[in-house]
Amino acid sequence: MFLGARDAILSVDTNDLSKEPLKITWDVPEEKRKSCVTKGKTEVDCHNYIRLLEFLQDGRIYVCGTYAFDPQCAFLELPSFTLEIAEDGEVKMETGKGKCPFEPSQHYTAVMAGGTLYTAATSNFLGTLFDISRAMGPEQERIRTERSINWLNDPEFVSSAFIEHSSDGNPAGDDDQIYFFFTEVAKEYDLYTKVRVPRVARVCKSDVGGMKTLQRRWTTFLKAQLVCEDKPSGQRYNILTDVFTMQHTQGDPSSTHFYGLFTSQWEHEELSAVCVFSLSDINKVMDGPFKELRKTCENWINPEPVPTPRPGQCLNNALKAEGFESSLKLPDKVLTFVRDHPLMENSVTAAPLLVQKGIRYTKLAANHRDTKVQPRGVVLHLGTDRGELHQVEVVGQNATLLQEIPLFSSQEPINNILLSQGQALVGSPLSLARVQAEGCALYPSCEACARGLGCWWKAEENACRKSATNADPGDAVDDALMRCDKQDGKCVSVLCYALEMTNYVYVKFCS
Repeated sequence: MFLGARDAILSVDTNDLSKEPLKITWDVPEEKRKSCVTKGKTEVDCHNYIRLLEFLQDGRIYVCGTYAFDPQCAFLELPSFTLEIAEDGEVKMETGKGKCPFEPSQHYTAVMAGGTLYTAATSNFLGTLFDISRAMGPEQERIRTERSINWLNDPEFVSSAFIEHSSDGNPAGDDDQIYFFFTEVAKEYDLYTKVRVPRVARVCKSDVGGMKTLQRRWTTFLKAQLVCEDKPSGQRYNILTDVFTMQHTQGDPSSTHFYGLFTSQWEHEELSAVCVFSLSDINKVMDGPFKELRKTCENWINPEPVPTPRPGQCLNNALKAEGFESSLKLPDKVLTFVRDHPLMENSVTAAPLLVQKGIRYTKLAANHRDTKVQPRGVVLHLGTDRGELHQVEVVGQNATLLQEIPLFSSQEPINNILLSQGQALVGSPLSLARVQAEGCALYPSCEACARGLGCWWKAEENACRKSATNADPGDAVDDALMRCDKQDGKCVSVLCYALEMTNYVYVKFCS
């Protein structure tokens, strides 16, 4: 596993976290750091914080860092684990503007799609300009969002996802899409205070901009509001903090779901909620009516008629058959309409899977329960701002807290969770740990094991193990609970690994 750090890139053997990681130092010259400070930035921020690590198709890793508020990118050679060197003997660098944020703490997301980098980031030193862009490829194909508050209004970028359609399962010839998730100030609400709303935006991979209108700008940029709301109480969670993308059926992009982590702008106490949105629901909204934002003196004007072909849609076989093989061939009236109407009228709505009060979750990851028995569910891995990992099983409308694992000190918020080979690799600004993420071993007590269909509690091992026979979903849980001894599950052990330690660390929890 490769880690971006301050002035360094690390290579960690996840099979043995006690092994000393390999390290590349990529820092900023002293003169450049001093120049950064004289421009009003802090000494701490005037380093090179690595914000991007993406694999290229040739096997190298593309690395970008803030480089004292002058973003730079380099190429990492894997066999030697070194940065590529230029003829002058220094690190071979190219500008990272538009690919990497200027400031270490700026909200930012990037995704590689078919060997091309797509980013959502600030694009100037002051952090006042925001772009969603295709940041690699031929110069004429490097396109971005229009500089308009109708498109992006003080956004905080959260996550991005590449949805690729296979040639076999795509008879309509639909284009691949890139989705971006962020929170921004809602221009459509005229209130005395700034209302922030969560959004999802979509662009299409083959989009190369318009011929006259929207030159080197997205012709397919559309966005919609995400609504995570508990309707019985009327509580709405309007600040999006993280999104995890998961295919519910492997190899089927249409089964993609996005698990969003939310909090509320209006609540004074710490509050976190998880809502899940399907790709199909998002696309239905993107195919629906457009919102008309322009107003006359007092009343909303009648919406403009939608031209054909439909503005903002991705290329497919039907469009190509009509002669629109490229976005460059779209009529000006179509491009003008999508330029002025990037926001959809309808919202993508969902009810919370989980709500927690008194806790602020910072990161989210999810995986399917390791069982073929219905009903299927997911296990949510939720990092807190206090260095804890909460593992929650969700089946239908029922959420069960499996474990609360304190991994780091309370001053180390969890800022990364990576699921790999049945493990969760959990990172904070200072540390890395590994815990069990799937399988029957995830259930720490007899009672929890009983709920994990396909699992069986072995008292002699004081552990949850996979059942030799398929469980019957009917009375399996009740039967398993009856077998649990009253003393079981009162105290459990969880095995963790810490990067800076050479021995196993056992953390005990007692109810």
